[in-house]
Amino acid sequence: MVKSVSISDGPFRIGVGVAGIALAAGIVAVRFCGSVSLPAKPAPPSNPSGTSSELLTRSSASPAVYQDFVGRDAAAAGVRAPTIEELSRKLPYRVDEARHVIAVGQPALEIAGVRLRAVHLTDVLALEVTNATDSDIAYEVVTAPMPAAGCNSAPVQPFNAMTIARSHGETRVECSWRDGMALAVTRVETVEVSPLSAWYLSHVPPSVVGIPLRIARGHYAPAATERCSVAVPQAVRSGLERGEIGWRDLIDFYARHRCQTYQFPLLYRAFKSDGERPVPAVSTGM
Repeated sequence: MVKSVSISDGPFRIGVGVAGIALAAGIVAVRFCGSVSLPAKPAPPSNPSGTSSELLTRSSASPAVYQDFVGRDAAAAGVRAPTIEELSRKLPYRVDEARHVIAVGQPALEIAGVRLRAVHLTDVLALEVTNATDSDIAYEVVTAPMPAAGCNSAPVQPFNAMTIARSHGETRVECSWRDGMALAVTRVETVEVSPLSAWYLSHVPPSVVGIPLRIARGHYAPAATERCSVAVPQAVRSGLERGEIGWRDLIDFYARHRCQTYQFPLLYRAFKSDGERPVPAVSTGM
């Protein structure tokens, strides 16, 4: 005979709750039994600090990156890649600051590594500039047509306003033609450069090195996959206008550095001796 035992509502409810919790715990244990624990989340990578522009600048200041640019640019230009030692040498420089007047029909004037001859081409007065050295050259010939009226509107004839290859010449338009015209030459500068340096310089806009618009507008540059990113700071422009920075300084820099990557440092001056300082040359703030 089974006795019936009465259970009050309170203890019954507590018992049911405890049993439910135990059952739920058992199900969870069975469900996740044998699961693989996940590894701890790795710490975020530590990257160099600075903007993308700053990081690019720091990278291009590296001699290894610079040398890689030189190799790739030489291949694009189809010339031999110069060594870092060659790119650190003083560049032969010539200058003539005397005033010369040349007229059409006169013999060529040879000064500072170039031969100059005034010529009459159809409706313009032009200047033939022939390289008289045994090397490629960068050149600047400062002239003043006489009379000078109407020169800025003269027809443009494409030419290389920055460099002349060995044994070659360039012809540039000076002014619209009028009878009796002559050409005053007030300054001539030349720098002997390597074929790669000549290729570098030919991509630099002539206005960057102080060549006036009357001459610079006819310049053509060799084809390149990248455009020259010459954003000249106002301080550099002002230094050029005041004579604190010279044509030679700018030519010397861009003969050693691709204009698509490197910008002229304000304190840069032309090398006066071989290995005077390392290349690439970058601003102290880079």
